Amino acid sequence: MENLHDKRKVYDKSQLVESEIKQNPVEQFRDWFLEANESEMISEANAMAVSTLEEDGCPRIRMVLLKAYTHEGFIFYTNYDSRKGKAIAHTHKACLHFFWPNLERQIIIKANLEKIAENLSDGYFHSRPKGSQLGAAVSPQSQVIPNREFLEEKLKDLEKEYENTEVPRPDNWGGYIAKPYEIEFWQGRPNRLHDRIIYQLEDLDWKISRLAP
Repeated sequence: MENLHDKRKVYDKSQLVESEIKQNPVEQFRDWFLEANESEMISEANAMAVSTLEEDGCPRIRMVLLKAYTHEGFIFYTNYDSRKGKAIAHTHKACLHFFWPNLERQIIIKANLEKIAENLSDGYFHSRPKGSQLGAAVSPQSQVIPNREFLEEKLKDLEKEYENTEVPRPDNWGGYIAKPYEIEFWQGRPNRLHDRIIYQLEDLDWKISRLAP
């Protein structure tokens, strides 16, 4: 057994205090995201973990990319027939998690999920590189396949089929908007007395509280 008891880090880069935070959590998210996105130490600030609940009651987590955010919610794209898509169809909920270790920050978002309008999914799909469009059309995401060559052969066929034409967006591929009802901001602090500020939606207003670390 490898002993990791002495593997420690001192958190002392910043603080999170009530007098400096935004009253709307999406505005607070924007401030933190812009800082993370501008950091040379963070390669993909929009990388986030999406956790959904499987039929056996066990959560399942995977990394996806945030593609847009508004005051209404957070938008990402996926295959609707994937494991995450099926879980979302069953519960209409997910938990999003951002972790930016270089800033000693994380954000946890509990949200209700809805599919976005088809024209918005169309617009994003056709803004992607053609190779990414073909990849989305080729992959039966989360299904068992015989081997890697199965995908590569399908890709070759579609490359020929759509060599001179636009790739249509698959009906089972598109975007979700995650509409938050709880957002927690975590800032590492010395002696493990971390700052945790939580926003909870009550009716149409956000209640702001501090949690013990």
